[in-house]
Amino acid sequence: MGRVIQRRKVHRFLLDGSDAALEFPVRFREDVLAVEEPLEIRVGGLSFAVTMRTPGDDFDLVAGFLVSEGVIREATELVSLRFCAGEDEDGRQTFNVVEAQLRPGVPVPETGRKVYTSSSCGICGTDSIEAVRKTLAFDLRRDPLRVPVDVLAGLPGRLREAQAVFDKTGGVHAAGLFRIGGRGEPELVCLREDVGRHNAVDKVVGWALRQGGLPLSGTVLQVSGRASFELVQKAALAGIPVLAAVSAPSSLAVELAEETGLTLVGFSRGSSLNVYAGKDRISPAHNTAPQQRSS
Repeated sequence: MGRVIQRRKVHRFLLDGSDAALEFPVRFREDVLAVEEPLEIRVGGLSFAVTMRTPGDDFDLVAGFLVSEGVIREATELVSLRFCAGEDEDGRQTFNVVEAQLRPGVPVPETGRKVYTSSSCGICGTDSIEAVRKTLAFDLRRDPLRVPVDVLAGLPGRLREAQAVFDKTGGVHAAGLFRIGGRGEPELVCLREDVGRHNAVDKVVGWALRQGGLPLSGTVLQVSGRASFELVQKAALAGIPVLAAVSAPSSLAVELAEETGLTLVGFSRGSSLNVYAGKDRISPAHNTAPQQRSS
């Protein structure tokens, strides 16, 4: 997996009272970590943003980030992506700077705002629901997608089965794009993993953009963590009608989902789920009659 994982020696303390723990309470062993490194994004030769990410699929990450920032909406607006020269203290190429060249006529984003994103929380405090609404290129309310609730509830399991980096490290988030067929059957068309949940989503969206696949009508984006405002923003700007998370959404995420017409699902864990916005897209489970309880 190249630069995606790193092996480190750790001291492991055993406290379970077993014979092994009593004989060797502290053990020196090797562990596998997910790599986290900075990536500088440049647009037209000027620095635009820095994000902490797991190396890999960096061009997808940059393309998706530009979509989520409202800089580009289609593949033809992005002329090229390339790694810029950059070396570490040992003189090795770091591949930690990517420059995007936009098509002539595409407005170059403001580059003086010193955008810095961590791998945990994305860009905070720079966007509002109104700003996102004005940037939307796709009307999610027109998407006719309907998803059987049992199919939706099964997506976290399908996502987990495909998480190769998580299997090795236990330290990355995942975003999986599922296309829902005419009979409700899901197909995993793209999965990305990263130490940052927003990076994983950007990598999925960037992959789709570079494939000429936007808007992502008829799809569900399943994520492994919580559903934040930023994730709803990214999904809406990519034309994804359904965002499902295994944990909770934030209040602002729900408000943005309602405003944009996105279906937002939380606590999706196989046997149950909560629908916070856009319930009309959720259809009854296969071979069952619809039921509803208030408690």
